[in-house]
Amino acid sequence: MEKFDHSYLQMAAIWAQNSYCKRRQVGALIVKDRMIISDGYNGTPSGFENICEDENGVTKPYVLHAEANAITKVAQSGNSSLGATLYVTAAPCLECSKLIIQAGIKRVVYKDEYRLTDGVDLLRRAGIEVEKVD
Repeated sequence: MEKFDHSYLQMAAIWAQNSYCKRRQVGALIVKDRMIISDGYNGTPSGFENICEDENGVTKPYVLHAEANAITKVAQSGNSSLGATLYVTAAPCLECSKLIIQAGIKRVVYKDEYRLTDGVDLLRRAGIEVEKVD
């Protein structure tokens, strides 16, 4: 574990509070050379209403996960996530793990388990360092 892991995870948890989602609020930070180069939380795409769930409490299919928001934000910024660390409050799902691999992120640090482990399994298979921190 690296020196700043707990601090960055705490910051990701604070960032998660920006999410309008009721079922689960997730936050993510991308850090490179001890600088935060991107951040994200789960929510609807830009320009959409800030409501994540339908009238039955089911998450809308177009809600973006925190990791996807952080990765697409870094793409817009002109920064590179190659070799960076992703801090996220919940273990990445399979879809986000594919984006993490393609973004060149080399390390993922997370706090809470996700109901499925296929995302974390894929990251490890791709040679990405994955660490759960309490």
